Amino acid sequence: MTNKFLTGALGCLSLVVLSACESSNSEELTTNTRTLSDAQNHSVAVPENPQRIIAPYLEDYLIALDEKPVAQWTVGEGEVQDYLQEELEETPLINFDLPYEDVLNYEPDLLLIESNAMVEDGKYEEYEKIAPTYVVENGVDVSWEERLEDIGQVFDKQEQAQSVEKEYQNTVEKTKEELQEDIAQKSAAVIWVTNNSVFMVSEDRSSGRLLYEDLGFEVPNLTQEISEDATADWSQVSLESLTDLDADYLFLVNSDEAADMFDDPLWENIPAVKN
Repeated sequence: MTNKFLTGALGCLSLVVLSACESSNSEELTTNTRTLSDAQNHSVAVPENPQRIIAPYLEDYLIALDEKPVAQWTVGEGEVQDYLQEELEETPLINFDLPYEDVLNYEPDLLLIESNAMVEDGKYEEYEKIAPTYVVENGVDVSWEERLEDIGQVFDKQEQAQSVEKEYQNTVEKTKEELQEDIAQKSAAVIWVTNNSVFMVSEDRSSGRLLYEDLGFEVPNLTQEISEDATADWSQVSLESLTDLDADYLFLVNSDEAADMFDDPLWENIPAVKN
């Protein structure tokens, strides 16, 4: 099986969370609310059937639950989450750090915040003046399933969230069977290139968990090292360190394909790139 096919198969698996059954978008706007407690113990009056949602870097969860944001996450020079663009192609952009004026211009009726850091230094109080603001479960010990269930509660779609989780597990098992010869005793790493900087995913977070825990790839030494001190899903690494990366496969996600780094001789000397 070729590396190209393997990459495609893993890409399909990463999208399974988006495959929840489609529902009607004809729900009527309502002013009814439900009061929920978020990850920071704020009491949030969440509107029923919100129509103008901003949830940067949580868009895949929304799509899985048949919700669509009014603006989508971007970083750098308009970089977006490529694997979501079939669903979000016409959705305008909002910078990852949620500038106050930009949020205000979109007139949201609900803000979902993906990390505590995003609402530090009084930002929560500022966002709360614009729209109900709900901080989603987050942190290094919070799984994607827990986040999905939390967001499912916000939209009163707990059963749909559970269905997505079951479908994911079924797809994992099917993919492991299809790729068992390519995965057996093979190692892999995932990197993200943005603004000519390189970030590597931790072994037990995000796509790292998918590769190592769910699919059974071996963990490269460099990935183990950055995971020991990681405080977030992604940790910055140097291009020089990648030249010693002992990985059979190297996956790039949401990366700037025009980055100068890809023309650097050091990039060409990465073992997985040479092979």
